[in-house]
Amino acid sequence: MRGRGYRLTPQRQLVLEAVATLGHATPEAIVTEVRRTATAVNISTVYRTLDLLEELGLVSHAHLTHGAPTYHVAGQDRHIHLVCGGCGTISELSPDRLAGLVDALREELGFTVNVDHVALAGRCADCSARAHG
Repeated sequence: MRGRGYRLTPQRQLVLEAVATLGHATPEAIVTEVRRTATAVNISTVYRTLDLLEELGLVSHAHLTHGAPTYHVAGQDRHIHLVCGGCGTISELSPDRLAGLVDALREELGFTVNVDHVALAGRCADCSARAHG
């Protein structure tokens, strides 16, 4: 942050640490985590901080449900999110598994996919088995 002209304030550090601790977390979950240390931090501060951290490439977000975006630390292993509509489990999948589709979209349509934001909705193996069992 300092290299780009921004100060690493205590609030910014707490938000980044909360994202790292929680993994895939909504802003509401992040503010709850931050308030364990700094009770005066409000949700608008968390949203502004997440926007800045994403602009700086330190966090990334995906829309895993119909609600708020979910944030995770950027630079970790890139992954696609598999979201179970039955139990809510979020699994991760290597973007290499979609390489053929991503390449075809780029070659045929000139469309470049940002796999960091890809979330596939469906049913996990356990929920599928219960539905058919």
